[in-house]
Amino acid sequence: MEILDVTLQSYLDTHCEPEPEALKFINRETYLKVLKPNMLSGHYQGRVLSMLSKMTQPRLILEIGTFTGYATICLAEGLTEDGIIHTIEVNRELEEMLNSHFKLTNVEKKIKQHFGEATQIIADLDVTNIDIVFIDADKKNNLLYFDLIFDKVRSGGLIIIDNVLWKGKVYGTDNDADTESFRKLNDQIANDTRVEKLILPVRDGLLIIRKR
Repeated sequence: MEILDVTLQSYLDTHCEPEPEALKFINRETYLKVLKPNMLSGHYQGRVLSMLSKMTQPRLILEIGTFTGYATICLAEGLTEDGIIHTIEVNRELEEMLNSHFKLTNVEKKIKQHFGEATQIIADLDVTNIDIVFIDADKKNNLLYFDLIFDKVRSGGLIIIDNVLWKGKVYGTDNDADTESFRKLNDQIANDTRVEKLILPVRDGLLIIRKR
């Protein structure tokens, strides 16, 4: 779902950093071989994630929802020399594809993959002072993931949540369960005094949260 006018989106795409060749390949592979390929971050959102990561220069990133690894690679581009990104994916059938995708890049050795239920992996993951968290998994658990990782994020760290405009439904009249879930998420974060926050109207909406 593109929130912005397609002509404007095309203009933005042509006036940001070019899409790396490896990511162009992953984009094509995803649309050819994977169900729901529109879940891929894509060129413009990928460059947004890359820019945020490079500005932060993180040593530790946690990603919840790997999918085909596009966003993982974008986030990893900003890691410090000794940095690492832990990425969690529930679908083990994607492992072979992910391994092949990561081998196309120069950040492969900085990526630590975890397969299984995110709640359990987060609980078992012995990490603190996380610089960036990217939440892009099963949408009904967004608030749960936020609560689980909050104390693991350093002061000044970023928490980024995808799809928060939910095809534009959150500011419309729809009242289905998914839409209400996103409204609850957005409202709760908006009123959370522990963080600074804003929504970027990128693709389906990126909620950028900075822990105070």
